[in-house]
Amino acid sequence: MSCSYRDLFVSAANGLRLYARDYRPQTGDALPVVCLPGLARTSKDFHDLAEALSHDPSWPRRVLCLDYRGRGRSEWDRDWRNYDLKVELNDTLQVLTAAGIGKAIFIGTSRGGLITMALSAARPEIIAGAVLNDIGPVLEAKGLMRIRSYVGKLPTPRTMSEAADILRQRSEAQFPGYTDGQWEKMARGTWRETEDGLVLNYDPNLMKTLEGLDLEAPLPDLWPLFETMKPFPVLAIRGSHSDLLTTETLQVMQERHPHLTAITVPEQGHAPSLEGNLIPIIRDFVAGVDLRD
Repeated sequence: MSCSYRDLFVSAANGLRLYARDYRPQTGDALPVVCLPGLARTSKDFHDLAEALSHDPSWPRRVLCLDYRGRGRSEWDRDWRNYDLKVELNDTLQVLTAAGIGKAIFIGTSRGGLITMALSAARPEIIAGAVLNDIGPVLEAKGLMRIRSYVGKLPTPRTMSEAADILRQRSEAQFPGYTDGQWEKMARGTWRETEDGLVLNYDPNLMKTLEGLDLEAPLPDLWPLFETMKPFPVLAIRGSHSDLLTTETLQVMQERHPHLTAITVPEQGHAPSLEGNLIPIIRDFVAGVDLRD
């Protein structure tokens, strides 16, 4: 693992310790990028992208990748009810203030995209542009049911190879083209190695936030939040096998947003890995936001 980032620890409003990876180039004054992961994911997911953006020869920029409370290297909350979008929104603002970031391009995967939309409504001046990775204003119940079926409920593997096999068995339909290396990379973001063996990289109580969802009832209307993003450019990414963001929703997003570019990643589901061919696409997008800003 490269040591091209610094560890940043910040106290949340209630004193909980939050963590972020801070990739800082030695030169360059391009807009910083803030990366917000999915529900049970961490800052690790953005490492390849953060390396590429922070070392870009033309537009080197600072990249800040967050671990929400209860995930990764951030402290677990004693009250699982605080694993809540509003709390995580406030945590994000706390980290940005501590990092001295007043305006940035946000890259949000799944839950991170929801937080980005909430930021757009609450603090629009802080957003210069956004990448929404497999998330939009309509959440499909089928995808939420699948996520609820495994978060905090995975069997404990003995090795990382076994961990990769567990994820492959559960998610191969979403990612039929994944290599062994990609499954192991996903596993290393899901579990961490300790003296007592592998443990989840997040608080298992996170599952309690999903257990209370009534997926038979209408889900919240998030279009008003999405509408607040119209003033700035958006890159919307969808995995072709996604069960959380449909092609129909993506099309309506394009129709409603005058500065939205939509792409679909073949052979990937929810949510596409921000690596490989997606890196230059995102790099070009954020460079374009700099030129526009």
